[in-house]
Amino acid sequence: MRDRNTNGSEEPGQTVSGPLDLNLLRTFLTVYRTGSFTAAARLLGLSQPTVTTQIRTLERQLGRELFERRARGVTPAPYADELAARIVQPLDSLAMVAGPAGGAEDAPPEPVHLAGPAELLSRCVLPGLAPLVDKGVRLRITPGLTEPLLDDLRAGRHDLVIATFRPRGRTLTAVPLNDEEFVLVASPTWAQRLGAPASVAAALHGVPLVAYADDLPIVRRYWRHVFGRRLVRQPAVTMPDLNAVKAAVAGGAGFTVLPRYLCVEELRSGTLVLLHDPDDPPLNTSFLVQRPGTSGIPHVALVRDHLLQAARDW
Repeated sequence: MRDRNTNGSEEPGQTVSGPLDLNLLRTFLTVYRTGSFTAAARLLGLSQPTVTTQIRTLERQLGRELFERRARGVTPAPYADELAARIVQPLDSLAMVAGPAGGAEDAPPEPVHLAGPAELLSRCVLPGLAPLVDKGVRLRITPGLTEPLLDDLRAGRHDLVIATFRPRGRTLTAVPLNDEEFVLVASPTWAQRLGAPASVAAALHGVPLVAYADDLPIVRRYWRHVFGRRLVRQPAVTMPDLNAVKAAVAGGAGFTVLPRYLCVEELRSGTLVLLHDPDDPPLNTSFLVQRPGTSGIPHVALVRDHLLQAARDW
């Protein structure tokens, strides 16, 4: 037990023996999952100062710091990951038996916050998750680039992120989701003008290039992998939206490199034409990254498992 001073309060720096208050642990787990005292307060039906006080009380009882306060939410301290892993299943099981807090027995489960590349979300992910929505799963979808989305995941703003690369470090759990193949394409008009050149790379020298960005991240990778050389040129058109790039190329603006999943229908219909078919096309592996502390949330686990299964057919 902590020593008490003359007014009965507990001295700092000491830990309290005995069982911990389940309400404090429930508040901790909600903050851990949401990454925010404010968001946790809203879910728990408490005021933000009450949540803050409960977390500070728990920290004093444990003698450990649980969260690092930041400008946007909080980040779990190392001990918070250990504590969450120990209590998540018992508390979630208890919550399922007791029912939703506050007696709202018909309250729906919290939405699953999923983020990833806009094109993959719209072309593959959302159609594949439709059966879960029909079963009552609520989704909050955020498109974006991998690096900032992972930062938001660490801050508790997403439950799952589809990343275009494996996150660095050991704080996030990532599993391979799918391999996307990159293809070199143009409109039928440009393909006819090019014919069957001995060197595709050389023949494309005078054809306008349509790209996602000025630094040509996808096209440069294709050139290095397939042609073994560095691409040095300026794009004629850039647009940070691969669907828009695809539309421009299909309209005759030039050539580009796209993920095959994004243009498989256009290749089948002849709206786009494959300019090169290498034996070893460049591939990029995407990863499904899950926020720590969400493994015991049934709908997050349901979305995760469904994505891993559905990705086999992308």
